[in-house]
Amino acid sequence: MHLVDQIKAKACANLQTVVLPEGYDDRMVEASARIVVAKLAHVVLLGNPQTLNAKALELGVSLAHVEIVDPATDARLDAYANELMELRKHKGLTYDEAVALLTAGDNLYFATMMVRKGDAGGAVAGADNTTGNVLRSALQVIGTAPGMNTVSSVFLMVTDNPDLGESGTLCFADCAVNPNPDAHALAEIAVSTAASCKSFLGVDARVAMLSFSTKGSAVHEDCDKVLTALNIAKELAPELAIDGELQLDAALITSVGNKKAPGSKVAGHANTLIFPDLDAGNIGYKLVERIAGAEAVGPIIQGLAKPVNDLSRGCSVEDIVSVAAITAVQAQG
Repeated sequence: MHLVDQIKAKACANLQTVVLPEGYDDRMVEASARIVVAKLAHVVLLGNPQTLNAKALELGVSLAHVEIVDPATDARLDAYANELMELRKHKGLTYDEAVALLTAGDNLYFATMMVRKGDAGGAVAGADNTTGNVLRSALQVIGTAPGMNTVSSVFLMVTDNPDLGESGTLCFADCAVNPNPDAHALAEIAVSTAASCKSFLGVDARVAMLSFSTKGSAVHEDCDKVLTALNIAKELAPELAIDGELQLDAALITSVGNKKAPGSKVAGHANTLIFPDLDAGNIGYKLVERIAGAEAVGPIIQGLAKPVNDLSRGCSVEDIVSVAAITAVQAQG
């Protein structure tokens, strides 16, 4: 079964509620109908009910089993505004300003407040909004997971080589969010990605902290950062199977790993790759995708207290459906 189909099956097995704030985008309207038909999640679509039902009729889809919520008239608006005002009081946010944020046309703050309060398990946005706006609302309202200060991303890379990673699938991080993480942020990225590996692949992570050096073969401050991150990650998650610094071939190829890092439980068998910075991560996943023909599932946002995922503004309806399933699986955890 394809990885995305496996994720959808997990979503179906334990239905969660996913809120889609961008009801003003035709793709979101169509995707919401598809999600409920496929029984991937309960869906809350934000927007004016009359407008959305008219749009659904025009698109030839039914919103009969989709919950439509208009932030401007919802009974929770006052409570949400008071809580948002309290959250942002250090920035001087007033009640009226909180209401304005919650009823703004993008619906992002209302959606993330729904997730914060447990009225939805997760949110999916970005079809119309920038990544910065999506993540800003998530960080300000939901915040990072306990013990975490770093929000990052993971790609699930599906290759046709069953000898790589976990039967051909690997987790790559961070490839989309943090340009130059320091050692502590890199350690948190490793711990978050290990949890994502367990959630989506159903196996324990074997984490390789990547570098241009393996076990001291080179001496440089960039290698020192990776080594420091390794030690911090071990403190944060003592049970984690993690090793570094490792070159890519030492992380993935058994014969190379045995030679360059003898005795390592990770070298040659890694299923989770942590890149030292965004340059390496972004270039790395695109090389594997474009040259090796791997499928890149993501980016999936990790490190938040509750799941919010960001779409490309060029996303398809099927992309939205798949990310909603991913978000539902995250909400299960």
